[in-house]
Amino acid sequence: MSLHIHRSSDALPRLSLSDPGGSSAQVLLHGGQTVSWKNEHGEELLFASSKAAWKSAKAIRGGVSICFPQFGSLESSFHRSLRSRIWSLENYYSTLPSTTSSEQSSVDLIFRPTKEDMKMWPHSFELRLHVSLSPGKLTWIPRVKNIDNKAFAFTFALCNYLSVSDISEVRVEGLETLDYMDNLLQRKRSTEQADAITFDGEIDRVYLSTPSNIAVIDHEKKRTFVLRKEGLPDAVVWNPWEKMAKALPDLGDQDYKTMLYICSAAVENPIVLKPMEEWRGCQEISAVSSSYCSGQLDPRKVVHAFTSSPPQ
Repeated sequence: MSLHIHRSSDALPRLSLSDPGGSSAQVLLHGGQTVSWKNEHGEELLFASSKAAWKSAKAIRGGVSICFPQFGSLESSFHRSLRSRIWSLENYYSTLPSTTSSEQSSVDLIFRPTKEDMKMWPHSFELRLHVSLSPGKLTWIPRVKNIDNKAFAFTFALCNYLSVSDISEVRVEGLETLDYMDNLLQRKRSTEQADAITFDGEIDRVYLSTPSNIAVIDHEKKRTFVLRKEGLPDAVVWNPWEKMAKALPDLGDQDYKTMLYICSAAVENPIVLKPMEEWRGCQEISAVSSSYCSGQLDPRKVVHAFTSSPPQ
């Protein structure tokens, strides 16, 4: 495995991860955002807006980004600032046992707020992110440590824009029978009745107390994304569809057709940290070649796509 740091022509410094099998990933220091993940065939697995402002200080719509310390309607000016700030590179974690092997390439980033940041969110903390690439899988381990003299509460999400062939041909399985808050209906609480989530219009839901495994089945590409998470009990599913896509200045009018936004999140119940306490989450996404037909995928049957336990 290899790691390279470079400045691309779009002027945003980034870290490139690669493995001998040919897969690769790119992580920006700008916002700590993962903006590319390609499989061994060079196919891009993450979506990026056709209107992405790669040369500006604005956050990129796409890839995998961190939402902290507030999510959704609670979003703060500091959260928006965090996504466009430059993070620092750490060489290692003294408190995180090494999981590095010849089959894994990884990077550790850290963000500490400035005095100006603390005017927007008056808490002192360290936010770390470990990103690792291994064959067929990308892993994110975020950690938040309270280095303040008082407790604070926060919500958190890893927001994933997945690249799909045609959103109308995509199914999300693993969320059936669960309660969700519908953001299109003033966060009205409902229960999922369908055996899978399919898409024929705008959707914006927060599913509550979700299982550790969620499957996104792309029938046309015969590909299944399997999302595994820990410490992030909720899941957000969003697609703007045609009308809303045209209203978003940083999204192309037709981009909604080839994207699915799905988050691993802790939204319903904020996380509370006392001074010197630390929270840790984990998300793994694997891309599995599949020929599953509609309704035939049991996400529990693809657990083998992951290691038997997540990185510690």
